[in-house]
Amino acid sequence: MGFSLSPLAQQNGFRLEAFESIGSTNAEALERAQAGDPGKLWIVSKKQESGRGRRGRAWATSHGNLAASLLLTGNFELKTAATLGFVAGLSLADALDAVGPAAKFAVGLDGAGSAGSGKSALRVELKWPNDLLAGGAKLAGILLESTQLPDNRFAIVIGIGVNVVAYPDDVPYPATSLMRLGADCDAETLFLALSDAWEENSRIWSEGRGLAAIRKRWLARAAGLGSEVAVRVDGNILRGIFETIDEDCRFVIRDNDGERVKIAAGDVHFGAVASASAE
Repeated sequence: MGFSLSPLAQQNGFRLEAFESIGSTNAEALERAQAGDPGKLWIVSKKQESGRGRRGRAWATSHGNLAASLLLTGNFELKTAATLGFVAGLSLADALDAVGPAAKFAVGLDGAGSAGSGKSALRVELKWPNDLLAGGAKLAGILLESTQLPDNRFAIVIGIGVNVVAYPDDVPYPATSLMRLGADCDAETLFLALSDAWEENSRIWSEGRGLAAIRKRWLARAAGLGSEVAVRVDGNILRGIFETIDEDCRFVIRDNDGERVKIAAGDVHFGAVASASAE
C-alpha cells in the first residue's frame, strides 16, 4: 500500500507528494514554497535522513516511521498561524484514535477503552507545545516553520514526525513507538487517517476564528494538567502547577509564590524530572 490522501482531503483540493526516503519533508516543503507552489500540499516519507526538531535539534527517522509536512500559503497573521501546531496535535490524536484500536493505548481523558490484550491502557496525551505522548513517553513531535514569499504572503509548514516502527534511544527523555505499544498500523494507514482528521480540525480552527474550540479540545487531551511542572525558559527554570493554556495557547502555570505565569515558549518537564532539576 502506498501513501494516499483521504477522499475529503482530495475533495478539498489537497495534493500529495510521497518519497521513499527524503532529507527533510519540512525543507522540501519550504523549497517548494519559494519555487511558487500554491500550497495545500502534503509531503510524506517513511524515512527522513536530516529532519529538524525544535531549536534546531536533529531529527532523523527509521524506515517505516512517518514524516509528513503540510505546506500552506496565504496572507497569514503569524501569531494566529502558530496555533496550527495545536490543530496538528489534535489531528494526529484523532488519527491514532481511528487506526489504533488494537494497540495497548487509548486516546481519551481517562485512558478508558483499550482493546485486546487486557493490559492497562496507556493514555495518549498532548504535551505543550508540540509533542504527543503515550504512557508518558514521546510518540510524535510537531514542528512549524514559516518563510516570507516574494509577493509578501507567507508559507507555513507543519511538520509531523511519528515513531511508527522505531524510536530513538539516544534522547534524554522516554520515547516509544506504535509497534512497541502493540499497534497494528503502518505509516501509510496512519497518514491516510491524519489527512482526514486534519480536514475536520482545520475546519473547526477556521483561520483562527475557532481557536477557542481547538483550545478546549486540546485541554481535554493535555498531558500533566494540574500537576507539578518545570519549564526551561531562556536558560532559567520556572516551577509550579500546570493550570491551563490561555486564549493565545500560552502555557500557564501557578508558581510557588501563587502567581500565574504565562509562557510563550519553553521546554516542559513533568513528573520526576520536574521534581528534580530539569537541568
